[in-house]
Amino acid sequence: MTIKLIAIGKTDNRELQQLIAEYENRLKHYIKMELEIIPDIKNAKNLSEAQQKEKEGELILKKLNTTDVLVLLDENGKQHSSMDFSNYLQKKMNSGIKQLVFVIGGPYGFSDSVYQKAQGKISLSKMTFSHQMVRLFVVEQIYRAFTILKNEPYHHR
Repeated sequence: MTIKLIAIGKTDNRELQQLIAEYENRLKHYIKMELEIIPDIKNAKNLSEAQQKEKEGELILKKLNTTDVLVLLDENGKQHSSMDFSNYLQKKMNSGIKQLVFVIGGPYGFSDSVYQKAQGKISLSKMTFSHQMVRLFVVEQIYRAFTILKNEPYHHR
């Protein structure tokens, strides 16, 4: 299985980029992981929230293969403990899917077409985080999940 993380907009913060790259590198020992950045919509300030979500949604859906399992990072999604999330990933791997795709949306969330295509929603917290920070948190939690599955000491129970 491959895990793909799609995010809208690039991260300008070098420290965050370095941390994300660090966890991406660590993950190579466990699973194939790809981070795909969709550039910010040009002239977004001239668009309504709905128009911006629609344009971002079209770009997200273009990145998907027909067999992908799409999971949105969404404030109304299911919250998991790190242990639960590791079990969730194990079940996905056991199910034989080729690619599990997590998506971090733009500032206004997702379009209806993206919600319709999604096969799940996960929330990291009831708190709101910047989209750049969420990338780091997701990659770190995926890494943590694999260390849990391998009984490695990164996650102290």
